[in-house]
Amino acid sequence: MRKLGIIAVLSLMALALAAVPALADSPHFNRASATLDNTTGNLVVSFKESGLGTNQNIDYLATANASADYQCWNNGGKHPKAGNKATVSGPVSADGTFGSGKNGTISQTLTLMPPDQGAFSCPAGQTLYLQSVTYENVSLTDTTNGIAADLSTGPYSSGTLHIAVL
Repeated sequence: MRKLGIIAVLSLMALALAAVPALADSPHFNRASATLDNTTGNLVVSFKESGLGTNQNIDYLATANASADYQCWNNGGKHPKAGNKATVSGPVSADGTFGSGKNGTISQTLTLMPPDQGAFSCPAGQTLYLQSVTYENVSLTDTTNGIAADLSTGPYSSGTLHIAVL
């Protein structure tokens, strides 16, 4: 009977020790920011999250509502006054899975791209250009742990761009 009591106590101690690492994990974003790259029209979402535990794979999702203006330009570097332009709006997203390593921290970026021009195209002798892009309601979520970062400082607007769409 005494042997059974010792086994029970040792089992409870083992369970208590096994639970300690799980309690040590406390996922939280240390920082998160978004920066518009005016050479590409992309929105780069950078972040650092800690308290993830050792060697954990964590899934992330960045989303936004985006609007992009596209316009045709002729070979002489002029844009025709005709209706050779289009505004495209819609949701955009980027996702990724990253490992926390031995220190339980992830520092990474996700890149949101402007909405595609869809069926809009230029006639022969003209080139399609991205003229401007705006990202609103930008969010970043650690979908593994259900943690969201605050990126409410937007909207992020490019102003005038002139990026050829290949």
